Amino acid sequence: MSHYLLSVIEPVGPAPDPEFLEPIMKAVGEVDHAMHDAGVWVYSGGLHQPSTATVLRATDGQVVTTDGPYVEAKEHLGGFTIIDADDLDAALDWGGKLAVATGLPIEVRPFRYQ
Repeated sequence: MSHYLLSVIEPVGPAPDPEFLEPIMKAVGEVDHAMHDAGVWVYSGGLHQPSTATVLRATDGQVVTTDGPYVEAKEHLGGFTIIDADDLDAALDWGGKLAVATGLPIEVRPFRYQ
């Protein structure tokens, strides 16, 4: 089995109202539960808005910090799930279920092992 990152891509802007988010979070919880039951779930988490990010860069042996996201964009990484799936097809199936649950794009990417 291989690990895959399922990235939730969110639009930039204020968070939707709780009434809008409640059924989405219920659907995501059902997908997470199914992943647990199938034995593929490794870890998942949601992220705060990009404005809470700090970027660290090494420049001439010094670490320079910059507040805010690395790049300005119309979309950002809003959360992620790591799964341990048999193959890419299985990972894409789980990513599709997460896309249906969230209504958002999901990027599926395998981890590179060295």
